[in-house]
Amino acid sequence: MLKNLDAPTLEGRLVRLEPLAERHAADLAVAAEEDRGSYRYTWVPAAEEIDGYLDAQLARAEAGVLKPYAQVETATGRAVGVTGLWDPRPWPDRDELCAVEIGFTWLAASAQGSGINTEAKYLLFQHAFEQWNAARVDLKTDARNLRSRAAIERVGAHFEGVLRSWSKSWAPGEEGRLRDSAMYSLLASEWPHCRARLKARLTTP
Repeated sequence: MLKNLDAPTLEGRLVRLEPLAERHAADLAVAAEEDRGSYRYTWVPAAEEIDGYLDAQLARAEAGVLKPYAQVETATGRAVGVTGLWDPRPWPDRDELCAVEIGFTWLAASAQGSGINTEAKYLLFQHAFEQWNAARVDLKTDARNLRSRAAIERVGAHFEGVLRSWSKSWAPGEEGRLRDSAMYSLLASEWPHCRARLKARLTTP
C-alpha cells in the first residue's frame, strides 16, 4: 500500500472538502433526493441507501483505494455531494505515487452549476499534484453522459478517447452490463496553466 497519502480537509471559498464520515449522512440523504434527473449514468444512492453507501466508501478508504470527501457548501454548512481521490497507482519501479483518479463524484441538483464542482476539482488537483506529487490525474465517465463530459472538459482535463466495455454501467436497466468510458487526464506539466485558468474562473464574479 502506498504511504503518506493523507486526506486532510481542503478549504475553498464555495466548498469545503471534508473527509467523508457518518455525520454527513443526514445531509447527503436530503441532497441525493432533491432531483435525480441528472443521475442517469452516475452512482448516487437513494436516501434509504445512504448508510450502506457510507459503509462501502469508508471500507474502500480503510483498504487504501479511496480517499472519499463530502462536498460541504460553505454558505450553508450542508453536505451537498461526494467526491474522492481513488485508485492510487505507484511508479513501476518504486513505492511512490504516480497517478490517481478523481471519481465517485456527485452533487445535489441545487449545487450543480454553482461553481462548487469547479472549485472541488481545483482543490483535488492541487492536493494531488502539489502535496502528493502525482504525475497524472485521471477522470472518467460514461461515454453517453454528455453533461459530465462537458464538466470535465471545462476544468481543463484532456480527452484521451473512449474505452469500450470498460467499467460497470450505473444506468437503470443495465445491471450486470458494462459501459463505454470516456477517459480524461491532466498531467503535472499541464497543472500550472490549468491552475491559473481555474483560479481566474473562480475569482470572476
